[in-house]
Amino acid sequence: MAFLHGVETIVQDKGPRPVTVVKSAVIGLVGIAPTGPLNTLVQVNGTKDAAQFGKMVPGFTIPQALEHIFKQGVASVLVVNVFDPTAHCSDVTAEEKTVTAGKLKLAYAPIGTVTVLNNAGEASGFVLGTDYTLDEFGNFKVISGAIANNTVLKFTYKRLNAAAITSSVIIGTYNSSTGARTGVKCWALAKNQFGFNPKILIAPGYSSVAAVATELISQADAFRAITLLDAAFGTTVSAAITNRGVGASSNFNTASKRAYLLYPYLKAYDPATDSNVDFPYSQFMAGVIAATDNASGYWFSPSNKEIKGIVGVERNITAGANDISSEANSLNAAGITTVFNTFGSGYNTWGNRSAAYPTVTTPDNFIAVQRTADVIHESLENAALQFVDRPINKALIDAIRETANGFIRQLIQRGALLTGSEVIYDPNNNPPEELAAGHLTFDIVMMPPVPGERITFNSFIDINLLKNVA
Repeated sequence: MAFLHGVETIVQDKGPRPVTVVKSAVIGLVGIAPTGPLNTLVQVNGTKDAAQFGKMVPGFTIPQALEHIFKQGVASVLVVNVFDPTAHCSDVTAEEKTVTAGKLKLAYAPIGTVTVLNNAGEASGFVLGTDYTLDEFGNFKVISGAIANNTVLKFTYKRLNAAAITSSVIIGTYNSSTGARTGVKCWALAKNQFGFNPKILIAPGYSSVAAVATELISQADAFRAITLLDAAFGTTVSAAITNRGVGASSNFNTASKRAYLLYPYLKAYDPATDSNVDFPYSQFMAGVIAATDNASGYWFSPSNKEIKGIVGVERNITAGANDISSEANSLNAAGITTVFNTFGSGYNTWGNRSAAYPTVTTPDNFIAVQRTADVIHESLENAALQFVDRPINKALIDAIRETANGFIRQLIQRGALLTGSEVIYDPNNNPPEELAAGHLTFDIVMMPPVPGERITFNSFIDINLLKNVA
């Protein structure tokens, strides 16, 4: 030590540190949009941000999903748009239409530039914005009588080729040489780019494909997330349950505790057709989970919550609070979340358990329990980074333990954990050989509250109460 004749102060950092809770209400969304960057991870925090992906054009999935997510409440969405106009479009050539009552409608929603020709196939001379308007849905309207009724026009443009959006396009690739990513592989950039990972993964319209579902489950494992998997449109109640069976090729044939199985599709207003159409359940449920996290906490179940913005379901599901044979109860018993709707109740989410149920009966088959454990594990790991590579001694052990237990005590007070939960340093799990190797082990003993899924009243008819008549 250098010589000093005098007085000095050496600052020592000791004791517990605050633990920052990881974000849980973050949705990872992959799909296609008519506009917006290609295979780029984009954070969307509201309808203003969502506008960059265009309107709810038929066949596209991202604008519709964002619309339904934000109807449920506040959320942060990490969006990946895989639509490439150069690869995923078909040509429409000289589509013939007649102006009637000052308007007409193209057969498909146009992508990019639309060329308007006259009946002879020559340039029409009509100018967009001066003589007519043409919206994203293919609605053509004449401005101030600039084009006479019964005029025959021909239109050449590009349209979405939905068949080109294969499961491999959604799953994406990673180029180790260039670092380029596509599809769901873009979510791996989230931690470095934004400081957090997506925790609720959806691919509306594509998650019913077994290959996509498998990849989503893999991504959920990597991020300590859950993925919401839709049954294929048109699936019956019995088929949805059968698809959980041995040998089924469906995306529902999984026992992953990170898969949340959803059935059926939900009806909502579609501005493109001015009617109510069916949309995947997953985009609504993702919004419900995020809104529940923000309003109540990640330890609250997303079941029995109102689904906002829907007017019906693909097919009605029988339900009753005490009806064990109802379709809603049968679906839940198979690990499938559905919709509960009875007289005066509205449409509510209905189902607490992951695809692990009924194979797995431990408490973490409850979605809320699994997500609570995920948040706690990742939060404690992040907090422990500041202690890595420090000298192993009693002060370090106490600092880690007290940091963790300070966090656990806060969660107990908030109702996220039950009393008695704690982090323990057990000397028996830390023999000298492990300490000499620089390895410390702590035990997390915890119990998140499970949802009150079943409430039973025992009713007694007691004739002794008749004495009160007098």
